[in-house]
Amino acid sequence: MFDYIWLVPVFPAIGVLINGILGRRIEAINKDLIHWIACGVIALSFIVTCTIFYQLLQLPAAERFYQVTCFSWINSGVLQTYVAYQIDPLSMMMAMFVIGIGFLIHVYSIGYMDGDPGRYYRFFVYLNLFMFAMINLILANNYLLMFLGWEGVGLCSYLLIGFWFDDEANAIAGKKAFITNRVGDFAFLIGMFLLFTGLGEHGVWSLQFNEVFSNVHYLSTSQATAICILFFIGCTAKSAQIPLYVWLPDAMAGPTPVSALIHAATMVTSGVYMISRSNILFSMSPLAMGVVATVGALTALFAASIGLVQNDIKKVLAYSTVSQLGYMFLALGVGAFAAGMFHVLTHAFFKALMFLGSGAVIHSMHHAYHKVHSHDDAQDMRNMGGLKSKTPITFWTFLVGCLAISGIPGFSGFFSKDEILWKAYSSPQGHWLLWLIGAVAAGMTAFYMFRLLFMTFFNDCRAGDATEHIHESPFTMTVPLMVLAVLAAFGGYLGVPHALGGSNLFEHFLEPIMGLGDGKILQDATTAVAHGAHQAAHVAGHAVLAAAGHAAEAGHAVVGHAAAGAHHGAHHPPMWVEYTLMAVSVAIAGFGIFVAYMFYIVKREIPVALAEKYAFIHRLLLNKWYIDELYDVVIISPLRGFSYFLWKGIDVGVVDFIVNGVARIVGWGSSAVRYMQSGYVQSYAVSVVFGTVVLLAYYFLKAL
Repeated sequence: MFDYIWLVPVFPAIGVLINGILGRRIEAINKDLIHWIACGVIALSFIVTCTIFYQLLQLPAAERFYQVTCFSWINSGVLQTYVAYQIDPLSMMMAMFVIGIGFLIHVYSIGYMDGDPGRYYRFFVYLNLFMFAMINLILANNYLLMFLGWEGVGLCSYLLIGFWFDDEANAIAGKKAFITNRVGDFAFLIGMFLLFTGLGEHGVWSLQFNEVFSNVHYLSTSQATAICILFFIGCTAKSAQIPLYVWLPDAMAGPTPVSALIHAATMVTSGVYMISRSNILFSMSPLAMGVVATVGALTALFAASIGLVQNDIKKVLAYSTVSQLGYMFLALGVGAFAAGMFHVLTHAFFKALMFLGSGAVIHSMHHAYHKVHSHDDAQDMRNMGGLKSKTPITFWTFLVGCLAISGIPGFSGFFSKDEILWKAYSSPQGHWLLWLIGAVAAGMTAFYMFRLLFMTFFNDCRAGDATEHIHESPFTMTVPLMVLAVLAAFGGYLGVPHALGGSNLFEHFLEPIMGLGDGKILQDATTAVAHGAHQAAHVAGHAVLAAAGHAAEAGHAVVGHAAAGAHHGAHHPPMWVEYTLMAVSVAIAGFGIFVAYMFYIVKREIPVALAEKYAFIHRLLLNKWYIDELYDVVIISPLRGFSYFLWKGIDVGVVDFIVNGVARIVGWGSSAVRYMQSGYVQSYAVSVVFGTVVLLAYYFLKAL
């Protein structure tokens, strides 16, 4: 089945073509056919992916690498690029959960979008198109095809966020997402150019992953740093990190299935995937790794602080997503690439669950509210409460998601989050301050997620006249919730750490691709260099890269660069330190839940009193640190003013003046000349006689 990997992106493309071209007619005949086609093609892709994944598992770890070239794409001078797909543990892990969760969200959308008039088919066309682009991004075997998918998901985010474009807020949110992502995409492009030319200086004109990673030793540390920083800037936009995170919270204006698909499980994790895929390149630059870790840690803390006081249920989840993405980049920055990808997986389970759960709440509230209140009221947690008995399936599944994201032992988020915190402390690139920031952010996460749970599902219902109309969502919406709840509860057992008696199956599965950056091999190589055993470092690097299918000589060079940037004498803290830090992080999360319980169940007057006492801080957090306003003053308004100058001053004042001036001169000349062409025969006769007299006079005078 490996040779049929191309079917995985082709099936969603077929769905786009059928519903895109014939959707209006199909919807007029039988509306149900629209979602049967859209969901069916994703199901077919998932079946093919599962089959290939199963066959991949049957191979020895060192042989889990396969490429399928479909056709030649760009042949221009030294650049030869192909549409080709790569099968390896990393790409197939991403494909499994992206397509699987994508299918569940497609099914969920059937119930959620049922009442949307006249645009039902278009929504599923956009979903299928997004899946096509995302699949190309994760299965591509070269940076250029990855960038095609990268741009494709950016386009689809614009289309889906602004799906209800007749609402100005949605249209503005779509444009904001599109423009912000273009900033990051520009940096990604420049990074690709530098990579292509940097390797080209040594005769390697390629953007194909295995050729790039086999020859990265030709790059200097400064070249690798520049490329990695540019790549990371692209990631800050796509994966919503400081300073380009501002689009994601506003993107919650779109339909809730869009929030779950794009902003929880797939698109926003593409930056994490790109750095993980490029882990060999990033391991060459300690500076770039430090930037990634620092920005990730600060983003996790910053976004969590905003989530503490938000009242819109989807905005809370949006800032939670930004914060969790910060965790992932923190892991990548300290070299724990497998731990970062493990959090991508568990986060996809519990965050997709909570976004769909919030959609179920909004769906129920909106149907109850539509006659007495506005749609915005249906998303305000201050208008909720008491939904536990009215929407029991939504409540219990949402509770599982809250326990998972809070890092409660036994649930998926505990295993991935604890692994990240431990690596932030213990890895050669880690630091106790990074651990502390991550632990504090974890406590904030537990607080605001259970604040959301208590305000939404507990106490008395505050929906007023709409209370009696609130009900559970339809079957098509609750079944995906139950499936995701199971995954959120038990998905973490794929990565039980050694400290808890597990073998960390997830890390071992990705080790052929990311073993170098994930700490173990890097630490061994660093220790070997510190003791003068240069050959041991070479062997360590060679073993990892050979397992990934790369050339042996790359191992020597990459390990040499990484070892030079790592701390000499890699430290291995004793086991009791890991247990202690684990217990502290769980205690911090438990404290956050306890405070939320006291504030929103036992003594609900406390948050009101604190908001009044510390009004400035509350207003600062409620208004998101006024970052949007700061951007408006520092960036948007000057650009708008400069654009106005270019329009009125240059375009209208200079260009149009010149063009219109030429037109006016021609017009004036034509107005004068037109009197010579009056159309009267008498005038023409007089002109002929006059001309004859002038000519005769001229020759007569000349003869004299």
